[in-house]
Amino acid sequence: MHIGKSYGLFEFVHWTRRRVYPLAACAGTAVALYQLGGWHWLSLPWPVLALLGTAASFIVGFKNAQSYGRTVEAQQIWSSLAAASRHWGLICRDFPTNERAIPALVTRHLAWLTAVRYQLRAPRVWEAAAAAPNAEYRERMFDVAERSVPLEAALARYLPPDTVAHLLTVDDVPAALMSLQSRAIRDLFHDQALQMLQYAELQKTLKDLIDQHARAQRLKNFPYPRQYAIVNSLFVWLFALLLPLGMVREFARLDGQMAWLAVPFSVLIGWMYLALDQVGASTENPFEGSANDVPITSLSRAIEVELSVLHRLPHAPPPAAPAGHIVL
Repeated sequence: MHIGKSYGLFEFVHWTRRRVYPLAACAGTAVALYQLGGWHWLSLPWPVLALLGTAASFIVGFKNAQSYGRTVEAQQIWSSLAAASRHWGLICRDFPTNERAIPALVTRHLAWLTAVRYQLRAPRVWEAAAAAPNAEYRERMFDVAERSVPLEAALARYLPPDTVAHLLTVDDVPAALMSLQSRAIRDLFHDQALQMLQYAELQKTLKDLIDQHARAQRLKNFPYPRQYAIVNSLFVWLFALLLPLGMVREFARLDGQMAWLAVPFSVLIGWMYLALDQVGASTENPFEGSANDVPITSLSRAIEVELSVLHRLPHAPPPAAPAGHIVL
């Protein structure tokens, strides 16, 4: 997530520059054929392009609205996870009478948060993080912790080695950790270290955490519908590539040599549409590890800092620092 005032103009143009090259080549070819080759039939009526542009505007607007909605939902999910984690820390401090079991409940929860964010950062084929503009920007501006630190090393900060070794053999690490957590509070209840209502509240909090995790998994594993995505890109590219065929005749009517102005103006307008399409594509998956992600790593670190202070755990980590106005 970008936490600065805004992206810089040069930074944004550099990120979207690859879409300008085919636009410039197409516009230059169309105008050259019209002016130098005398292919005056190579033009389109302006109303045709107006209809295409209107359709492309509606589709781009719809996609960007849906992409923004997915990001907002992801933010709400992680706000709920943060609130439930704070509640878990408080009730783990105040409910069990066996104080020796409390640190394990807290560190196991921190391990669960770590496993959740590693699961959510796992790549999917439909995500845009691996696209050349996003990969280039990531290499230049920030680092994704879940891809630079192995899961085993991350879990080893909270769990004993035998537990980590066991978790690495299962398919769903967060679910396995929740199973261990539920069994731990069950054992406390059987040992009479918890009252019935306290045990029920701890189980209810686990359920809340599982529910929010399931919501995050739905966003992760169910992308923006591919049929809408391909229609959106197809219409926008069609409009952008046909745009010079309509603009060249309009500029030629003003003056013969002014037809060449169709090149920069068609590139500019086409770039605006394609840049909006690229922004939507880079926003629709809020856990993919891009600059527009919901900062789940930073939120997890903030939760760890709070719980470490609350329970006086050793080696509390420092708050996450942004890299180039990007926080993940």
